[in-house]
Amino acid sequence: MSIRYIESCRLPTPWGTFDMHGFEDTTSQKEHVVLTMGDVRGDEPVLARIHSECLTGDGLFSLRCDCGAQLQAAMYKVAQAGRGAIFYLRQEGRGIGLLNKIRAYHLQDCGADTVEANEALGFGADMRDYTILKPMIEHLAIEKIRLMTNNPRKVKALQDIGIPVVERLAHQTGRNPHNAKYLETKKGKLGHLLEDGADDSPQ
Repeated sequence: MSIRYIESCRLPTPWGTFDMHGFEDTTSQKEHVVLTMGDVRGDEPVLARIHSECLTGDGLFSLRCDCGAQLQAAMYKVAQAGRGAIFYLRQEGRGIGLLNKIRAYHLQDCGADTVEANEALGFGADMRDYTILKPMIEHLAIEKIRLMTNNPRKVKALQDIGIPVVERLAHQTGRNPHNAKYLETKKGKLGHLLEDGADDSPQ
């Protein structure tokens, strides 16, 4: 595996102070981080979120997706619990990269949904690789996870690399008029477990 641990530091945020752990994928040259709070080592299941980078949603406050809202909700929930981990993976646009994501957004502006746009550009609907999580989880000595996700593929991906997921916690937030079609595509074509009208955004 090409994942190499680099260093850790403190990261104060509006939700509390996390520890930020940096990892480098020496094959792809991508840099990933894990935010932890509390002691995540050992047998007690860790509240966790696997979050793929979304510059537009996380950093530019886009309403085309629910990514930024999901990241903030995860940080809030971990802080409320006092113990947890957020894996921030540099897999923009479900793995197609930022510029191809912009191309896909253009196709969506013309009427395509997210899956149709990715496929029109020659990509799969979801190109993300979750096997890179294994060395990160092992480095942090996390043994079991309670996963905040609506995506069954993430649960299976962790189980496939030998990480027990003892509970899946619905993580639904950020619905708005701009992302209604996006969320319906997630549910209808990608199998995400979404309930109509549900929203557990931080209060």
